[in-house]
Amino acid sequence: MTPTPLPFVKTIDHGIHVIDTGFHRDAFDAAYLIVENGRAAFVDSGTNDSVPRLLAALDDADVARDAVDFVIATHVHLDHAGGVGLLMQQLPSAQLVVHPQGAPHLIEPSRLMAGARAVYGDEEVARTYGDVIGVPAERVLRTADAMTLELAGRPLQFLDTPGHARHHHCIWDARSRGFFTGDTFGLSYREFDTARGAWAMPTTTPVQFEPEALRHSIERMLAYTPECMYLTHYGRVGDVPRLANLLLTQLDAMVALAVTLPDDEHRHVALMQGLCAIHMNSLRAHGSTLPELRVCELLAIDLELNAQGIKVWLDRKSKRSAGAAA
Repeated sequence: MTPTPLPFVKTIDHGIHVIDTGFHRDAFDAAYLIVENGRAAFVDSGTNDSVPRLLAALDDADVARDAVDFVIATHVHLDHAGGVGLLMQQLPSAQLVVHPQGAPHLIEPSRLMAGARAVYGDEEVARTYGDVIGVPAERVLRTADAMTLELAGRPLQFLDTPGHARHHHCIWDARSRGFFTGDTFGLSYREFDTARGAWAMPTTTPVQFEPEALRHSIERMLAYTPECMYLTHYGRVGDVPRLANLLLTQLDAMVALAVTLPDDEHRHVALMQGLCAIHMNSLRAHGSTLPELRVCELLAIDLELNAQGIKVWLDRKSKRSAGAAA
């Protein structure tokens, strides 16, 4: 009897499997399984609740748990790495591969959890992420810029890509000519696909958004002439130069909006409204006919977090300016 396909796993080219982690809604948050010559690596993990899906995908690909060599976290935000510790407990041969600035937070997650609670609140963190499990230090491999790891002879190169977070790296897979981008190449939800293809927007979530660094990271990836990008939010996208132009155009508009707003009690609402208008205009130019209310529903989480992240950046920028003037 032919096994029933797993509804949350999509197998694509080059031994890559897209796993819908089930976080928030369908097709919102992805982890990736790369299989090469019987060996495997995960890229991102989702949350603790996602781990059964990742293990099921591994079983479905007929890969033994001790054949997983790497669990790679693009960065340590909890929708990407909250389940890493629990997943590693099930994979006895795997190393956790993480940016050096993120490694301490996955070995001892207390500061990471405190930061999440500051953004989301105690109840939401407990409900959504649970208890994040630390990874033994001896199982952690810190990356360096331009470092290459071999997965059963398949090279995976790591680029330091700040802008969304300083603990972010992206992974170049020469086999598929694609990057696993975490959040550096933005968000692209399938509900916004049109006859023109995919649409994308930047993500500026707290607390390390830096627009100039983000632009540089995107441009650095473009220099590889990638044929596709593997986004955590969500899935594989092609037509990379067009999407990069969409991202950078909106990024410039978001920054231009932010720096004009007065620092008062109305700034957050003004940011939310202004960001929504920027993305709506971009979507209409892209050919999307979704009602504005539906767009706002789909982007509600991202608009809130993006506004918070831009506020942190503005406050940091203001302090630097004040210090320079002193």
